[in-house]
Amino acid sequence: MNATARRPALAWAALGVVYVLWGSTYLANRFIITDLPPLFASGVRFLVGGSLLGVLVLAFSGPKAFRMSWPQLGTTLLAGLLLPAWGNGLVTIAQQYVASGLAALLIASVPMWIVVLRALTGDRPRRATVGGVGLGVAGLALLLLAGPSSGSGGVFGSAWWGPWLVLLAAVGWASGTFATTRMPAPANPFALAAGQMLVGGAILMAGSVLVGDRPDLGAVGPTAWWAWAYMAVVVSLAAFSAYAYALAALPVSTVATYAYANPVIAVLLGVLVAGERFSLAQLAGGAVVLLAVVVVIAAERPRKRQGELATSTT
Repeated sequence: MNATARRPALAWAALGVVYVLWGSTYLANRFIITDLPPLFASGVRFLVGGSLLGVLVLAFSGPKAFRMSWPQLGTTLLAGLLLPAWGNGLVTIAQQYVASGLAALLIASVPMWIVVLRALTGDRPRRATVGGVGLGVAGLALLLLAGPSSGSGGVFGSAWWGPWLVLLAAVGWASGTFATTRMPAPANPFALAAGQMLVGGAILMAGSVLVGDRPDLGAVGPTAWWAWAYMAVVVSLAAFSAYAYALAALPVSTVATYAYANPVIAVLLGVLVAGERFSLAQLAGGAVVLLAVVVVIAAERPRKRQGELATSTT
């Protein structure tokens, strides 16, 4: 098989890695927070992952990869606050009371929130995109108002505000994603990712200190240790690298399918491994949200113009 034939195959394999690894993070978080405070666990994860990625960037690209202008540094700091600290941090806190699969379904709303942010800043999404967002709002309403079902709670039970906290995390993640595409960013995307993780990890650790976390590492079980290491090393390094490779070799609209593949994998893992259960209303709401994300991504796919694909969407 020649190099040209191998590249699409490797790109699809990379996308499969993104599907599985990012979809498994919700279940891994569930195992971690049984023995560790969520802010502390997330903070250490991002500090370790950011440090490892930073070392790799230095090894392959040298110190010049981390040279940033003040605006680029500002983008990195903002992204670190909104993505790992706000987005991931709130999800991990909420998973104490929300099933991992339900959390993933709510986070799947991120593409819809990005469309809302575009509209608020003067962009004009296509009609199909607006319709997809409306459909997604209906699905989110079902998820948020259906109430907990037997077995659908998190590690420490169910709380009415848990799903709303996940939704707030999705808004933060969407805001960070939206901002980084419109603000000056470092030329090396891996340097940006390492900086984001280090900033987010520092913020989460500061929050852990402020709330008075007192982790007892001696009481951490083997499952939590393995899940913690998996999140800090495998997910932080392998998933992002696979995502970057897939994005470079496949259409953006194809890579964006992770937005509705991840929650499906998270739900399956939650049911099979953690014994999570969902009510019919929750399942219906999740299906509607996933359908809405499919509609939004399909509507945003670049159209062919004069024999060539458009380079951007409206």
